[in-house]
Amino acid sequence: VQLQASGGGLVQAGGSLSLSCAASGRTVRSYDMAWFRQAPGKEREFVASINWRNGVRYVADSVKGRFTISIDNTKNTVYLQVNSVNAEDTAVYTCAAGTRGGGSWFKARYWGQGTLVTVSS
Repeated sequence: VQLQASGGGLVQAGGSLSLSCAASGRTVRSYDMAWFRQAPGKEREFVASINWRNGVRYVADSVKGRFTISIDNTKNTVYLQVNSVNAEDTAVYTCAAGTRGGGSWFKARYWGQGTLVTVSS
């Protein structure tokens, strides 16, 4: 399984950004997909997850209402739409393939490289 994240960059506070994670590999669809982020000086944080087959998604409370995770099965790509950003959203965003448990529990088996989102005031 290979994951390639893209779409990060500099965005003004209050603005929006769309992140993409292109997934490949014969077994990739047997996993749940997720986005994590790690802000400077902080631990990595679960953001959202989605299932390939049924589209069931889970979004962390910290970003609920502002972030949306979606999937395009025809392109094997997972998206994270990031809206109404603020300084606390500045982080390296990474996609992962793994297994989701209850709540925000997610055991990642494969990680993509990160894409940096920087929010300017």
